[in-house]
Amino acid sequence: MLTLRKAQTILKAALAAGRSKQMKPLAIVVLDQRGAIKAAAAEDNTSLARMEIAIGKAAGAVALGIGSRQIEKMAKDRPHFIAGATHAVGGKLVPVAGGVLIRNSKGLLLGAVGVSGDTSDHDELAAAEGIKAAGLTPDGGVG
Repeated sequence: MLTLRKAQTILKAALAAGRSKQMKPLAIVVLDQRGAIKAAAAEDNTSLARMEIAIGKAAGAVALGIGSRQIEKMAKDRPHFIAGATHAVGGKLVPVAGGVLIRNSKGLLLGAVGVSGDTSDHDELAAAEGIKAAGLTPDGGVG
């Protein structure tokens, strides 16, 4: 189970990763395995829709059970499927890197982190750093 304490650790460490790497201001959301928000924050000066994008990255990852980097690949290879899946989940699916699944040491899905604000690669990096700081395993869908 993804506890509030772990979610807050992920959030804090992801924000710290963004600052240490001088990323643009980030919006970060941590969702549990049901897709419910456990923790969220937007840094000062994030643009207007960054939180909604972060939620879409994380929610899409939870809904499909794969990291959003893999969803991005699927969007290129199977655009009709991703369009249908986006519709099926009420539009909460953003098919670009930055939505990273949270797994425990046994590979069990605990939730996802969505980050938006910088490049998608940097967003994914911040999410992964946050997850690792909580002693959990990030799965961005790279493999």
